[in-house]
Amino acid sequence: MPTSLVRRILPVTAFVAASALLLSACAGPAGESADGDGTGEVVWAIEGANLAAGHMDPQTSQLDVSGMVQRAVLDSLVFQEADGSFSPWLAKSWEVSPDSTTYTFELRDDVTFHDGEPFNAEVVKANFDRIVAPETASKQAASMLGADFYEGTTVKGDYTVEVKFSQPYSPFLQAASTANLGFYSPKVLEESADQLAAGGPDINVGTGPFELTEYTPDQELVYTRNPDYTWGPDGAAAAKFETLRVDLLPEASVRAGVVESGEADLASNIPPNLAVDMPDTLTVDSVEYPGLPYSLYLNEKYGVFSDEKVRQAFARGIDIDAAVEEIYFGQFPRAWSILGSTTPGYDASLEDSWPFDQDAANALLDEAGWTDRDSDGIRMKDGKRLSVRWIAWTPVPDDKAALGNAIQSDLAQIGFEVKREVLEPGAYNAQYEPKTFDLTDWGFSGVDADLLRSHLHTDGFQNASQVSDPQIDALLEQGISTSDVDARAAIYQQLQEWNAEYTAIVPLYSPSLITASNDTISGLEYDLYGRPLFYEVSVG
Repeated sequence: MPTSLVRRILPVTAFVAASALLLSACAGPAGESADGDGTGEVVWAIEGANLAAGHMDPQTSQLDVSGMVQRAVLDSLVFQEADGSFSPWLAKSWEVSPDSTTYTFELRDDVTFHDGEPFNAEVVKANFDRIVAPETASKQAASMLGADFYEGTTVKGDYTVEVKFSQPYSPFLQAASTANLGFYSPKVLEESADQLAAGGPDINVGTGPFELTEYTPDQELVYTRNPDYTWGPDGAAAAKFETLRVDLLPEASVRAGVVESGEADLASNIPPNLAVDMPDTLTVDSVEYPGLPYSLYLNEKYGVFSDEKVRQAFARGIDIDAAVEEIYFGQFPRAWSILGSTTPGYDASLEDSWPFDQDAANALLDEAGWTDRDSDGIRMKDGKRLSVRWIAWTPVPDDKAALGNAIQSDLAQIGFEVKREVLEPGAYNAQYEPKTFDLTDWGFSGVDADLLRSHLHTDGFQNASQVSDPQIDALLEQGISTSDVDARAAIYQQLQEWNAEYTAIVPLYSPSLITASNDTISGLEYDLYGRPLFYEVSVG
């Protein structure tokens, strides 16, 4: 990525990317406070898309933005450091059984929720049991909690709790460091758990450094400093400013405008084309997401993608390099694997292994029997057009719309028609749930390669490709049952190489979270997802 486009590209190494603290907070009208005196406001402009569509609860939402904003409220058992190790947070210490099936945590006894309720072992059990309860309908958090492998949480004392799995479950500590497995007040779980997805003050109540005090759907969230906070990771205490204001601004140009004008102290989700033109008065930082790159998911159980040759031709018929270079100004690397390059277990040997090759794509389609053409130049077989339907979740930003157009254009040249449908969440889910589509798209951030289990396992909650292969299931299950780093890397290397041939998922590019900030704030740091950390931030 050229430094001329983003002035600070934060260094990220594969294992450093294992730092999974998704701590996010907010930001306010630039610089109204004395430096670090516990007053003042920070304004943070973000995209915030679809929060109001029932995504205010990270325990049930699959959207990154849910954990991004609610990390201000929700603390976790452990904190994952930049070197991949774990340090205390709400848990003072822990022990893992030799077979990695049982995790025993000794909890802090001085933690209080924003509503005055105490944090204790019963709270851990209540939250974890809520996540896996069928009526909660959690998918991502339940998967992170082991899904069917989760046997339960047992209270061993007021501040001692045991979490048990039916088989070795090595990713648990990493999962336990995220907002998805953060903790709500027991009063909330008892009285208003059904309101958590919609969210709001007195609903999303945690133990975190900030309390959610105002929420205007599709407009803003306001968090107020928790002055009693003394239990943060690595000794973090109460914030140095009073108010965290998150402005929800779906239009990228508007986010860029408010940080340039000083109406916001910082703005995230800045696309590369706007980052290029940011004035020198701003600091612009970029961090590549670990996890599954932005990709296309080919549904092999619905239509023409049941034929491996058609899937392979589809992937080889797209000039991914040219499109990504042009649309993202060289800042987002073209992806070659279903794990991004900053994800532990990434297989670098796949780079350049399946380049754009229209001749190869045409030959594959000929072999698959799509040899005739209609008057539009679209291939035909048995009287049917080679046509697929791509469903996309609104809103579709300009960059992804441009990328979609490029993909359609490239494939049309080999006689492959792609029709895109941009759908509201309800209409999208109406097709996604029964899998009545040919392909769809998303990226999925995560620091443990176990995220592939949700996308490729027969029972994976995000298995949009409808892969069902006992050998792949077995590999994914082996990946969570061993804690040996080298053994896990070898397993995930096999999975990456399998997909490169089988083509269930077509990775396109590895995005970064780009944030621009004013000099109205100091002490801003980032987690390895690029999400701002506000522990040391002062305004003024």
